[in-house]
Amino acid sequence: MKQFTTGDLNKQIGDITDAASREPVMLTRHKKPRFVLMSYEHYERMRTGGDPRRAYHISEMPAEHAELFDEALDRLARGEGYDDEP
Repeated sequence: MKQFTTGDLNKQIGDITDAASREPVMLTRHKKPRFVLMSYEHYERMRTGGDPRRAYHISEMPAEHAELFDEALDRLARGEGYDDEP
């Protein structure tokens, strides 16, 4: 996690908010962690536990994901891959 001081926040607000839009950043005061700044979307995912990114074991994969996965494997088996995508 990137760290900035609360003094940096006054001087580099643009850089710090840009960094916080990508990942949470820690704000320190007197060399001690005091605050975490993050995007609203990241906060909402944490608050609701609704992060849509998830890894599944193949036996637990939802049907719609399994179908997409099978289609991707078929394309790779035919020699089509990521380089063929627009």
